[in-house]
Amino acid sequence: MLAVLSPGQGSQKPGFLTPWLDLPGTEARLRWWSALAGVDLVHLGTAADADEIKDTARTQPLLVAAALLAAEHLPMQDVTLTAGHSVGELGATSLAGVLTPEAAVTLAAVRGRAMAAACALESTGMAALLGGDPGEVLAMVEKHGLHPANRNGAGQVVAAGSLGGLEKLAAEPPARARVRQLQVAGAFHTPYMAPAEATLAAVAAGITPADPTTILLSNLDGAAVNHGREMVQRLIRQVTAPVRWDLCLRTLADLGVTGVIELPPAGTLAGLVKRELKGEAAPEIVTLNTPDDLPAARDLIARHSGLGGHEPIIQFRVVVSPAAGTFVPADELAEGVDLRAGQIIGHVATRQGSVEVTAHDSGLLTEWLAHHDDPVAPGQPLARIGGHT
Repeated sequence: MLAVLSPGQGSQKPGFLTPWLDLPGTEARLRWWSALAGVDLVHLGTAADADEIKDTARTQPLLVAAALLAAEHLPMQDVTLTAGHSVGELGATSLAGVLTPEAAVTLAAVRGRAMAAACALESTGMAALLGGDPGEVLAMVEKHGLHPANRNGAGQVVAAGSLGGLEKLAAEPPARARVRQLQVAGAFHTPYMAPAEATLAAVAAGITPADPTTILLSNLDGAAVNHGREMVQRLIRQVTAPVRWDLCLRTLADLGVTGVIELPPAGTLAGLVKRELKGEAAPEIVTLNTPDDLPAARDLIARHSGLGGHEPIIQFRVVVSPAAGTFVPADELAEGVDLRAGQIIGHVATRQGSVEVTAHDSGLLTEWLAHHDDPVAPGQPLARIGGHT
């Protein structure tokens, strides 16, 4: 199984888009998206210095645009799973077919401006905690009135909140943990961003999303999302909710992902994957930073997608588990029957109760991929819907 990952804020580097502008049509595409975003993406990706691209209002549309530009040169129809970190979720959601590229870049620009404005309301910040006992780290974050804004896995937690609370955390760090202050505008992914969440919700209400054509993971809980409208609501909620990249990594492991491509500017997420998914679970990774990396990325997709050759391909949509638990298919629902969009095809029994599983599109129930009482993980394929084309 092949996963494509879209990085978030902090991964940008001065001039990282320069080599991509040598590809035909790239500069024109960037100028079109610049008009939508209200910032000069060509300048930001090529000539801007580190301070200029650190600006939240500029960085967020730049990162989404970079991911989408690179993905245009990959056979994305052969990719099984997409996921993104923080604002990278907008890129991943577009690659999964939920948002158009124009909608993703526009929302990234609105999100960036709104979060920058929210940062200006109060003096807040963020600090990375590296190492230590996870429970002790979270307890110390809470003790100082801070929020665990990012839980990235591999022993990384990002605390966010008041500058006073961050100073106390630095003076009294958890045992065996290092605290590193981050150069950011404010406390992202915390209640301090509530005004930005409201602004993004107002704009996103005018978008008509499609349902995902790949497995699409959510930062909220690492779960795969079947419905486009639900994913948009999660993107809005994510402005004030913690980024649970640790749970996304767990889902990658549970699904047995064997190949990973990180879109530009690549390296941060690949590092987290390497540190978290080790041994037999370690996937093959390609960091896609320049067009010179495209052949390796295409080769990885060819070898790990499970598709290839010139035989007719079965076109299907995969219904995936929304939660961890035990799968129970609907009674008397056999392979080959016609399904309607929104029809309940089963449920997942979890510790918190029963979670319904619905068909996100109409078509034939081509194949059950999980059966009665099978244990399932978030994002695990349960059924295929569709037919031959």
